[in-house]
Amino acid sequence: MSIRPSGSHYLSFESALKDFDDRIRKLEDLCKQNNVDLSSEIQRQIGQRELAQKDICAKLTAWDRIQMARHVHRPQTADYVEMMCEDFIELHGDRTFADDRAILSGLAQVDGVRFMLVGQHKGRDVHERSICNFGSPQPEGFRKALLKMRLAEKLKLPIVCLIDTKGAAPDIGAEERGQSQAIAYNLMIMSGLKVPIVCVVIGEGGSGGALGIGVGDRLLIQEFAYFSVISPEGCASILWKDADRKADAAEALRITAPELLRLGIVDGIVPEPLGGAHRDRAAAAKMLKKTILKELGELSAQPLPQLLEQRYKKLRALGRYRENGVRN
Repeated sequence: MSIRPSGSHYLSFESALKDFDDRIRKLEDLCKQNNVDLSSEIQRQIGQRELAQKDICAKLTAWDRIQMARHVHRPQTADYVEMMCEDFIELHGDRTFADDRAILSGLAQVDGVRFMLVGQHKGRDVHERSICNFGSPQPEGFRKALLKMRLAEKLKLPIVCLIDTKGAAPDIGAEERGQSQAIAYNLMIMSGLKVPIVCVVIGEGGSGGALGIGVGDRLLIQEFAYFSVISPEGCASILWKDADRKADAAEALRITAPELLRLGIVDGIVPEPLGGAHRDRAAAAKMLKKTILKELGELSAQPLPQLLEQRYKKLRALGRYRENGVRN
């Protein structure tokens, strides 16, 4: 377990963890300053902290999970590239307008397995977030993503998409350059690409911004990520004209990993370290890498016609519902 340094960002329901972390740091400082052995007490505090963390995780609400998905220290696409890939060659631009830095793409290699990686990146500080438009892709970002995917198809490389966005850029410039058309075109082309595609929601999976790189043979989600047609704040503003009811909206939307799996929207949940990926980034990367390699291995072993047929059936089955006990 990693204990975050003093001054780290704690969520409202993590106040007990902050108290434990402060006590543990004070004990560690006493050991250094006075040359005394307090290791047994430190271990006792760490054990109690772990029990408190398990208790918190067992009682998380939908809104709590969304706050974890948005945590300032949660690993992003660039972090996973650094922690998982032994080789990564970044590829830029859409050959039409610009290089959208909200989309990070390139040729990746993990444990000898080569694939095309396409992911959304929010940025890790104020300057980088401004450059990346806080992870909200412009139309050129989706065109950039699709261009790299088509290159992967030519090279017969599988594709891995890491989804982490509040949504596609909604500004006037994006609309003028064909935002909705770019997303729709990606959906159409990705559904027929002749290589395996694994998509993983690693943080926020917001609306069309997530869908624009979210069509594939497997749609997975990390344990504390979410995937939704609209943000809880946006939903609350529409339904109740009150954005402060975001927690009620989060519960009603059924957008957390367990709910999405139960509804058949996602194909599996990628586990995270105790307390979330932001608590132990290296462990989170290890878990994600293991899952990606497993899925790529299974999909790559399938004959291409079978792969495409299963993808078609999977996509056609989405959106079914029950009315008076009858599935439609």
